[in-house]
Amino acid sequence: MLGRLMILCGTLVSTAAFAGSLSACPFCAAVSQTFAQEIESMDTAVIAKLVDVPEATTAGAGVEAKFEIVQILKGKEHLKETKTIDSLYYGEGRKGRLFLILGTEPENMMWSTPTLLTDRGVTYLNELIKLPATGNERYVFFQDYLEDQDEMLARDAYDEFANAPYSVLHDLKPEMKHDQLVAWIENLDIAANRRRLYFTMLGVCGSEKDLPMLEKMLTSDDSRSKQGLDALIGCYLTLSGADGLPLIEKQFLANKEAEYADTYAAIMALRFHGTETDVIPKDKLLNSLHLMLDRPALADLVIADFARWEDWSVVDRLVKLFKEADEETSWVRVPVIRYLMACPKPEAKKYLEELEKIDPDAMKRAQTFFPFQSQAVPARPDSKKRPKDEELLAMAEVAPQLEDDNQVASEAESLSIDKADTTEATERPGEQTAMAKPTITRAAGSSDGDRALAAAITGTANPNQATTSSVGILQRILSTTIPVLMTFGLILAISGILWNPGNKTSV
Repeated sequence: MLGRLMILCGTLVSTAAFAGSLSACPFCAAVSQTFAQEIESMDTAVIAKLVDVPEATTAGAGVEAKFEIVQILKGKEHLKETKTIDSLYYGEGRKGRLFLILGTEPENMMWSTPTLLTDRGVTYLNELIKLPATGNERYVFFQDYLEDQDEMLARDAYDEFANAPYSVLHDLKPEMKHDQLVAWIENLDIAANRRRLYFTMLGVCGSEKDLPMLEKMLTSDDSRSKQGLDALIGCYLTLSGADGLPLIEKQFLANKEAEYADTYAAIMALRFHGTETDVIPKDKLLNSLHLMLDRPALADLVIADFARWEDWSVVDRLVKLFKEADEETSWVRVPVIRYLMACPKPEAKKYLEELEKIDPDAMKRAQTFFPFQSQAVPARPDSKKRPKDEELLAMAEVAPQLEDDNQVASEAESLSIDKADTTEATERPGEQTAMAKPTITRAAGSSDGDRALAAAITGTANPNQATTSSVGILQRILSTTIPVLMTFGLILAISGILWNPGNKTSV
């Protein structure tokens, strides 16, 4: 229990840290705001030259330095006759260096910390501000800066693709550089998150000729070859179709010796194909996911997919898992109940009544944070109110959701409204972003099903949509502070519940 609590707390902290980031597809995450996003969020943006070199200070301390405006990228109307600006500067002072400096609050201009630019960086920004907001021209430009010698520009180009609609890659296919992508994929020194993007791009422009290379990586004993495994599997299945499923099943799903992270990556890839593509028939994907029911400790990862895809063929197997659950597999019980709540079969109600007698606490937790009823759910009197500690415990089961990057507060609100309408709040609504996000922890994976199952029952939109990141100084402060405070509050509450000697409930 202590180990699971530690995983949960770590996941909650990570969720708060990632809150507000943009992501839409099941694999996606950007590293930071792009130059375009930063410039858009500010009132002014200038390229300025350091002219007054500050005196040396204590290491890490900033001093106010004077900069001469060389070029105004945005906000000329706010600067008027301004020629120089003062801003905090960190580092060794060297006259003539060029910096990007952003400003906000025109009536009393506040300037950001200067960002050092190379000559390539100046050229990049001048081209960037001319680009259209969407379309091939924009992403052809960024493609040329992927893995650029200027790391700052390479990271920005990567983030632009990470935030882009998934459809962008298909539009870009004629312009993609296949051989360059393969070279980057085979370079094991390239970071895993970037390999995810390149795998996803290869899935668009690649062919069956790339399958031997991908199969070699999938079966390699070198963990570095399998960096970005979820996207690697997604790419492999995109190019191989259903014929590639046996290898994935053998390596990661049926293989009980497979690492948890590898198995979860395979599930993510199958889920992606089941919800975002039509490359593989859904019944074949479900047959592959059924293998997870032979691994009870991980079965909860796929139960929500069965409900979302209306696969009611596994009712009896799930009930059996519920009845046979022990301390190592007890977390399967709440997802099973929620699956039965969604199931339209008449036997579902009978099973729910039977299972509630076996584990009434699991039923309480399932209904506490999953209040909407289906025809199969036994009605509960309004007089039976849940204690506050049970509400917090139920919230904690769903909150750790790194792959969604949503705030705990938003999740609690959205799931507590019967038949709530949800709308996509990504930067480009209705689209999927291009690259894959890192594999998440065990606790986060076990609650992934809860959110998807909620969407399956309520008929709401894709539950993996993230909210648009805040812009502006005050908004960014609030978007960071509030989730952190809520996270620590939840951790304290959950700790009190779990360390209560009279509480037998397993998180």
